[in-house]
Amino acid sequence: MATKKKSAEQEVSVEDRLKSLFKLQSYLSEIDRIKTLRGELPLEVADLDDEIAGLGTRINNFELELKELDSNTKLQKGKIETSKSRIEKYNSQLENVRNSKEYDHLSKEIEFETLEIELSEKHIREFGQKMEGIKEQIEAAKELLKEKTSDLDHKKKELDDIVSETKSQEEKIREKAKKTETTIEPRLLTAFKRIRKNARNGLGVVPIQRGACGGCFNKIPPQKQMDIKLGKKIIVCEYCGRIMIDPEMAGVQEK
Repeated sequence: MATKKKSAEQEVSVEDRLKSLFKLQSYLSEIDRIKTLRGELPLEVADLDDEIAGLGTRINNFELELKELDSNTKLQKGKIETSKSRIEKYNSQLENVRNSKEYDHLSKEIEFETLEIELSEKHIREFGQKMEGIKEQIEAAKELLKEKTSDLDHKKKELDDIVSETKSQEEKIREKAKKTETTIEPRLLTAFKRIRKNARNGLGVVPIQRGACGGCFNKIPPQKQMDIKLGKKIIVCEYCGRIMIDPEMAGVQEK
């Protein structure tokens, strides 16, 4: 009689442990859901921050390139003025040449300086075209920067709203989870946390579904299904290592 009583107590004890584990799993899954909901937004905010920083760097580089082209343009204009002064000087000297050799020399110098002017003017035109293209790119980058900054402000507000809405909810669920943890023996709780950590979806305890593990969906032998239904011992899936519980015991409808 005493043995039967002890056996009944053990059976209830295992069932209670399974129910407590499943309750804890439900709380932790809800916390995971909140984290997922909130977790995508910080990544989007971080991505936008990176994009905005990249656009700022791009605009800065464009502006530096503009300054360099402007400096080069001024340099070429200076060269033109120098060449014009030399041509004027050579033309003046042509009026006083004493022989054809001097005339040829001065004529070649004038021709050279004329070509230098043409080359500088060509460079100035090229610099001008590049500057126009860069200015267009700066305007496009600034427009995109404005758009991304607006998106960032919107995402930050959205994140702040979600955090404020879910923070209190998460704290309440965490309190329930902690309270439930105290009803589970430490060794079983440690095993559950290890299983949950290694599970891709964070599920450490799963109800069986249509004769299969609710975690990896591998079929469970009929005898093991019966043992799970009876709830006399903790049974783990031989494929994924998750703790299995009967749907009725867990208080959920079998899918």
